[in-house]
Amino acid sequence: MASSPLKVWWHELNTWEPEQARHFYSVTLGWDFQPTTLPDGTRYWVAHKDGRAVGGIFQLTEPDFEGIPAHWMTYLAVDDIAAAQRRAEQAGGEILRPAFRLPGVGRLSVVNDPSGAVIGLIEPEGVPAELRAPLH
Repeated sequence: MASSPLKVWWHELNTWEPEQARHFYSVTLGWDFQPTTLPDGTRYWVAHKDGRAVGGIFQLTEPDFEGIPAHWMTYLAVDDIAAAQRRAEQAGGEILRPAFRLPGVGRLSVVNDPSGAVIGLIEPEGVPAELRAPLH
């Protein structure tokens, strides 16, 4: 179990209107967007600021996300996603989306805490454990 706080690894906007979102964040924050395609064929836009990736936009679609409002998802880095999922359940949480591998990114999972708050977990691919958490 990690002894230091988890590092916020990624911010992702999940939205029904990615074009509106790209326009809003481009004007508001000066972000540029690079389109890409996820392994399942889904479009995804990586947001950049000053040449550095700062987040992404994922388009919600039916029927998979029916009834889910647009929202920001924060992913926290973990050393072992399977162990983190077990600990989440032991602490009274629920696994909403079991761990899956996104090639070139890592293994991701979505859980909620006992109050219902949702958080993403990521075991980044190819990143040493000591870089996943802030230094003391």
